Amino acid sequence: MLLDKLDSDLLRYIVAHHCQPGDHLPSLEELSAELKISIGKLREQLEVARSLGLVDVRPRTGIRIEEYTFLPAVRFSLLYALATNPAQFQAFSSLREHLEACFWHEAVVLLTPEDHAHLRDLVREAWAKLDGQPIQIPHAEHRDLHLTIYRRLENPFVKGLLEAYWEAYEAVGLSLYSDYQYLREVWTYHEAIVNAIIAGDWDQGHRLLAEHTALLRYRETARPEVLAGEPAPASVSQP
Repeated sequence: MLLDKLDSDLLRYIVAHHCQPGDHLPSLEELSAELKISIGKLREQLEVARSLGLVDVRPRTGIRIEEYTFLPAVRFSLLYALATNPAQFQAFSSLREHLEACFWHEAVVLLTPEDHAHLRDLVREAWAKLDGQPIQIPHAEHRDLHLTIYRRLENPFVKGLLEAYWEAYEAVGLSLYSDYQYLREVWTYHEAIVNAIIAGDWDQGHRLLAEHTALLRYRETARPEVLAGEPAPASVSQP
């Protein structure tokens, strides 16, 4: 059985009792007695479950089951990999490119009119930052735009990997420094992609996405000092 593969008494308890997000678990003392393991061992298992985002632990409310998300497990492993070798970001970036391309058509058909309006707003806000004084990097808008496109997918693994990409992007410093012309080119693509989504021309949007991701690939290979953990000065920096 799959349950036997879980190397955690606590996680086996959660699954066996069909606990749902929002449910509260018994106290550690009660769990220790029922599972016949020490409170010390139970605390260790609880910390693993917490680090994986499976439970939330608070002094007054106790142990609560969280909605499953793949992000915490991926983030923990990915940030360790980047800490040992920042250049591994390129390999994860390649994975992200293939995921976005593969799930594009499945994702865009699920977007609602509210999502379309939000994408339009993000484009407008980004151009306001780029045209403002002082110029600002619209990184939050960049991240939000890409994640919004895939937000309606009912696939926690794809969404977790895409979310982890943006945390890695920030961890290696790519959100802090950018060439101004590069930013304008990126957001010209973003605007065209959003227009294609809203118009229902999803094949055109897919082609634009492929061209757009090639820009980041070029930026990564052209800026090896960033992926080595040493961001070089650039024309625009994040305040």
